[in-house]
Amino acid sequence: MRESVTLKIGGEAGFGIMSSGTMLARAFSRAGYHVFATNEYPSLIRGGHNLITVRIATAPFAALNRDVHILVALNKETVEMHKSELGRGAVVIYDTKEGSLDGGLPIPLTDIVRTHNGEQVMRNTVALGACVAILGVDFEVLGSVIRDQFARKGDEVVNNNLAIAQAGYDHAKKLNGNLEAMKLAPAQKKSDQLVINGSEAVGVGAVRAGLKFAAIYPMTPINSLITFLADHAGALNLVYKQPEDEISGINMAIGASVAGVRSMVATSGGGFALMVEGLSLAGMIEAPLVIDMGMRVGPATGMPTWTEQGELRFIIHAGHGEFARIVLAPSDALEAYQLTIDAFNLADRYQVPVFVLTDKYLNESLWCVPESSFSGEVTIDRGKLVKREELPPDDSFKRYQFIEDGVSPRSLPGMPHGQYFANSYEHDETGHVTEVAEKRAAMAKKRLSKLASIQKDIMPPVVLGPQSADITFVTWGTSKGPVLEAIAGKSANVIHFPWLYPFPTEATRALLGNAKRVIDVEQNGTGQLASLIRQHTGIEIKEKILKFDGRPFYPDEIWRQ
Repeated sequence: MRESVTLKIGGEAGFGIMSSGTMLARAFSRAGYHVFATNEYPSLIRGGHNLITVRIATAPFAALNRDVHILVALNKETVEMHKSELGRGAVVIYDTKEGSLDGGLPIPLTDIVRTHNGEQVMRNTVALGACVAILGVDFEVLGSVIRDQFARKGDEVVNNNLAIAQAGYDHAKKLNGNLEAMKLAPAQKKSDQLVINGSEAVGVGAVRAGLKFAAIYPMTPINSLITFLADHAGALNLVYKQPEDEISGINMAIGASVAGVRSMVATSGGGFALMVEGLSLAGMIEAPLVIDMGMRVGPATGMPTWTEQGELRFIIHAGHGEFARIVLAPSDALEAYQLTIDAFNLADRYQVPVFVLTDKYLNESLWCVPESSFSGEVTIDRGKLVKREELPPDDSFKRYQFIEDGVSPRSLPGMPHGQYFANSYEHDETGHVTEVAEKRAAMAKKRLSKLASIQKDIMPPVVLGPQSADITFVTWGTSKGPVLEAIAGKSANVIHFPWLYPFPTEATRALLGNAKRVIDVEQNGTGQLASLIRQHTGIEIKEKILKFDGRPFYPDEIWRQ
């Protein structure tokens, strides 16, 4: 019996490829297995080849492996495109109407659908039933998910899908062939794991941190966050606005922040380019703001449905003029949830923009996260938000008061004697426009002093693996998982950077100073983290494993180099 199985489901867009993989992942998660799923699709409005990869295992794992054990081919193109990825003894499920395939597992997907008066798109449901049978688990593992998936459409639709899936299951059970080798070992135990994508995890974190306003213009790969917020805005007592463009979005969010509620925007590289002037406005008026920046392949439109880590430097340096910001980079869905909560607290505490730097692989992949991870107490820190009774008895409130840590008291609209001016011009302590040299220098120094103040909250890099190792890998974001999988059982460790700016200089210098051999692993062409490390510590990492073809790392790509 297998401890881990990787499946790919491929076919033409519009035939439920992504939903099939999602249902499969949820089914096996409920049965106590650990799962992960990631999708691939072209940058087309309609058509093209869609693919979802699902890994199912009895124990936790950190990344996909390369070999495919079961390939569900809903058209011939899928076989041609992915046959080179098949592992030894792999099973290829295909529709008998496509002809014959040497070594394949023919299942009459179309015929079964017609027999049950279903639509052509339901071939995927037949295939799901067959996969569950081949993996040697009970049909009810899938049945419970089908009931939930189609419950809103009524009993007739639910029962029809159950019957079609059951027919696929029964057909596969009767087939001859070496299918025993594909059976999964029993799950270790039932667990409370949720299947959630990275954007949804950001959304849950934002809501738990007290989000009340979001203005987000649709853009791959952060669209699942829009769906989450829009679908649940009423129940969660928050406002989601879809603006006409990204410029309006960030300005709306800044306005909401000045009004006193926790707000956020989300976008990708091209959309963020439009937001940069608004970002500088937030820096000037010291408005707390959280920005989920989902990276994808650039430059320009690039490959908008594929993944990369090419915008770290852009995020750190974007904006005209100098002002403080914080950059966090989660590596998986759980960290996305946790760091989003941190982002809102940090934004209020220091009155600065805080970035949650995600990527397509994180945003759109399905991750297995213990439900208990979302149920703990969440501390909400609003920073120096003054109360009415703390305001002066006259109109002398200094919103931008010169103060040692750079973070001035903040009032809200409607507070008596708490009024101040907030516009894009340089200003004095009350917000009135000034061009006096001394006042300008003092105000700029006040804002920049936040960089020193933030130092006490900087999260140090995380060491994963033995403290002492022959090889130390340096990673950020979603590159962490494949490296962890690659070094299992080897004399190697990982230094992972969830906090990237202001840079954790002293902690990094201490960790890398005694490392025997250091290798940087990033999904970009220039080694942007390595260059940050050199800039801030003087340590040059000469060995780099860089990948920028739009696809995530596989563990074997890392160790074999």
